[in-house]
Amino acid sequence: MLTRLQNVLKSLRERTQRQAAIRELSALNDYQLADIGVERGSLVDAVNGRLQRHQAF
Repeated sequence: MLTRLQNVLKSLRERTQRQAAIRELSALNDYQLADIGVERGSLVDAVNGRLQRHQAF
């Protein structure tokens, strides 16, 4: 029972952190986002680790 509660609390904490990261990235302008290699339409994917990164030459 305690482990289940711990898992729920961990999930809530992680979700809150992801939402905060999305808010912070959303506050950046397009130039700043491009500087870190993220497009505005990809913020959620970037925060969730689903963004494909291209290797620079």
